Amino acid sequence: MTVDKLQAMSVAERELDQFDRTTSRWGRITMLAGLLLSAGAPLYLVFSGTVNVTAIQLWTAFVAVAGTFFIIWIVEPLTYFPILGPAAMYQAFMIGNIANKLLPAALIAQTNIGAKPGTKRAELAAVLAICGAAMVHLVSLAVFVGLLGTWLISVVPPDVMTVARLYILPCVMGAVLVQAVVSMKQPRAMVIALLVAAVVTLVVVPAVPSLALASTAIVVTVAAVLSWFLRDKSSKAPTELVSVE
Repeated sequence: MTVDKLQAMSVAERELDQFDRTTSRWGRITMLAGLLLSAGAPLYLVFSGTVNVTAIQLWTAFVAVAGTFFIIWIVEPLTYFPILGPAAMYQAFMIGNIANKLLPAALIAQTNIGAKPGTKRAELAAVLAICGAAMVHLVSLAVFVGLLGTWLISVVPPDVMTVARLYILPCVMGAVLVQAVVSMKQPRAMVIALLVAAVVTLVVVPAVPSLALASTAIVVTVAAVLSWFLRDKSSKAPTELVSVE
């Protein structure tokens, strides 16, 4: 490797380190600002006395919501981080619709440029893909909802709307699953995950219905542990560098 390439690599590494520091700093700031803005109005109503809500009622409601979504709070970051990376994670949780919009966009972008999830190249691809997905979403909302929303609803037959509600989510999730399998190229882990999901869905949950809410966490945890212990220990993951040429 020539001296020029080594110098170019060192410059790229410094720039990537600066990128990580910048996104970590501003990511935390924007997430905290979003939290304050989203919780500001409810907190004002509670503490100003405008709404007659006691502290016991408030904590009871919080516990009820936490009991339902606590598993998701843990599973989603652990599931998305290996694919999106730190910078895109800030974007994703600020924008929302991760599983059905942002994650597919990131996976498609990584696959098209041949970037392996977990590398810096894949992280940058995820950031740009999420920016594009967000722009398309905003433009689509402005045109098809803001301008044409009422007219579209009036001309679409009710049967089509019913079918769309039933099949859109399975179609999106199926496409995400296939894209993840193609991009990761880990057939052993894929088989383990599918078998664990089938056992939990078809055997464990019917036998113990109380585990239904925790089924996703169980599948992710068990599949990850089994994939780790049953991995091919003879091969090593290649190190991928960002091209600076």
